[in-house]
Amino acid sequence: MTRKARLLVAVLCALVSAPAIAVVIMHIPAFGRHPLPYGDAINHTAGAQRHVTNMVSAVNFDYRAFDTLGEELMLVAAVTGTLVLLRGRRGESLSDRAAQAGNRPVCERSEAVTLACRFFLPLITTFGIYVILHAQLTPGGGFQGGAIVASGTLLLYLGESYRLWRRLVRSRLLDMLEAAGALVLVLCGLGPMARGGAFLQNVLQLGQTGALLSGGLILVENAGVALAVTAGFILLLLEFLEETRATCEGEGP
Repeated sequence: MTRKARLLVAVLCALVSAPAIAVVIMHIPAFGRHPLPYGDAINHTAGAQRHVTNMVSAVNFDYRAFDTLGEELMLVAAVTGTLVLLRGRRGESLSDRAAQAGNRPVCERSEAVTLACRFFLPLITTFGIYVILHAQLTPGGGFQGGAIVASGTLLLYLGESYRLWRRLVRSRLLDMLEAAGALVLVLCGLGPMARGGAFLQNVLQLGQTGALLSGGLILVENAGVALAVTAGFILLLLEFLEETRATCEGEGP
C-alpha cells in the first residue's frame, strides 16, 4: 500500500469514527459527577467498617480482595513464565562483561552518574517503603510501593557495576520472596476459614482510624503484595540485564 493510500484510509476511518467520538464526548459526566453509586457507598461505609482512610485499599484488600488474589497469582505466573523463557534460551554461561552490538563502543560510567545514583537510591527506597506502609491511610500500597523499591534497586546497576549488582541481587532469594508474598495472600484467605469464617474475612483487630496499624487483615495482605511485587519486578530487571551480558566463550576484549 502506498503512502497516499494509507493516508486516505486513515482519513476515512477518522471521518467514520468522528460522530461516535463526538457523541461520547458530549455525554461525558461533569467532573466529580458519576452515574454509579458504588464509589459513594464505599466512601460512606468503608471508613467506619474497615477503619481506613484510603478507600482504594479497602476495595482492593477487602471488598474485592478475591480479585486482588487472582491478579497477584497472575503476576507471579507471568514473571515465572518470563524467567523460564529467558533463562532457557540464554543459558548460564555469562560473564561480567557487557556484550557489544557490532562496533558500538561501551561507554565508561561517569562520576556524576555514580554520585547521582548513590544519592537517589536510599531516597527512592525509603519513599517506596513509605508508600507500602501507608497503604491504608494515603494513596498507594504494596503494588505501587513495590514497583518503586524495585525500580530504585536498578540505580545500583547504573551507578556502580554489573558485578556488584549481581553479587547483591540473588535470583534464588528473590524467587523465594516472590513465592512467599503470594503464599501470604493465600493464607490470608484460608486462615479465616480455619476459624469458621469466610474466605479472606477480616479476623484481626481493626485498630484506630488514621493510625499506622489499622485496617486489620488489610495490612497483612498489603505486605504480601508488596513482597511479591518487589521481588517479581527485581527478578524481571535482573533477567533483562542478563540479556546484555557477553557469554564466557564469546567475551569481547
